[in-house]
Amino acid sequence: MTHALTETGPRRSRRAPSNRRAKPPRRRRRVWRWIALGLVVLALAAGGTGYWLYSSLNGNIKGVDLDKAIGDDRPEQLPTSGQNILVLGSDSRAGANASLNTGKVSGARSDTALVMHIPEGRKKAVAVSIPRDTLVTRPECTKSDGSTLPSAKRVMFNSVYSLAGPACVVKTVEQMSGVRMDHFMEIDFAGFKGLVDAIGGVTVTVDQDIHDTSSGLDLTAGTHKLDGTESLQFVRTRHGIGDGSDLGRIGLQQKFMVALLSEIKKQDLLGSPTRTYKIADNLTESLTTDSGLASLTKLADFGRSMNGVDPATMETIMLPVAYDKTDPNRVVAAQPQANQLWKALRGDETIPESAKKSPATGGTAS
Repeated sequence: MTHALTETGPRRSRRAPSNRRAKPPRRRRRVWRWIALGLVVLALAAGGTGYWLYSSLNGNIKGVDLDKAIGDDRPEQLPTSGQNILVLGSDSRAGANASLNTGKVSGARSDTALVMHIPEGRKKAVAVSIPRDTLVTRPECTKSDGSTLPSAKRVMFNSVYSLAGPACVVKTVEQMSGVRMDHFMEIDFAGFKGLVDAIGGVTVTVDQDIHDTSSGLDLTAGTHKLDGTESLQFVRTRHGIGDGSDLGRIGLQQKFMVALLSEIKKQDLLGSPTRTYKIADNLTESLTTDSGLASLTKLADFGRSMNGVDPATMETIMLPVAYDKTDPNRVVAAQPQANQLWKALRGDETIPESAKKSPATGGTAS
């Protein structure tokens, strides 16, 4: 399954209208720049008040030193200028997340995990979704209290976060793939809901009725504009689609990501400083990154390096998985497809079509 994605923030078109009927040049928007660069420009332009806003937003971002947390046992960086970023969605019920009716579950897990690969030249990108129910070998990790979590086989991928935090998730992904993660970003439930509400909702179209008493989602087939709470239900639903597994939910998450980024692309965020600040405050307060991105200026620099990514060429796929022979409620990486996928990313090469096909589809079309 592939979908075109957009990652955007404002920027003026460099091409002037070619004739009288041509539309006025539109600002190209890139989400990476919008998250950081637009905020930096806005803050600096606002003088003393802007500096206070900048400092406030900058202080919201939490950083993790991956090299210190993981050590030297890491894959080599790409032999090119390509980049790999692990994007995590945390399902923590702590703090502001406790009021979102997401259930009473202790701790937190990586409810969503995407490996974003931006090849050399940074003109396109691909996002690889890792199903949370995938059985993996967890490497030895250092927990936040300094104690050691021993290695273990056949553990659920989403349990790694709750036991040892995001650095251990990065280490697990690196060891299962052989692909080095240059950066990671994590956002929690409250940040996701706040982002959707701040942009005024997201419009999605579904092909079938979805009724999930677990997530609370109740949609008829057709087009709907979802607010933050409904959007959270949408990306979390699993019992109302396919076979009730996480694989069906990944399809909804990919659909929603396309819709969310498309909505952001439409909006003139720098044209509305109040809305920009509201979005940024919600986002940065719920954002954790590696130390290499843990400030607005670092995010801005990273955003500028991604300006050439063409949204039209961005796609999302799922890590090829097969149902586990011992426990059919779990999945394992399908071979040789998964190895082909990771090999392509390690070499910064084009992903073969065979590596995008998953034997397990969750009861939905692949």
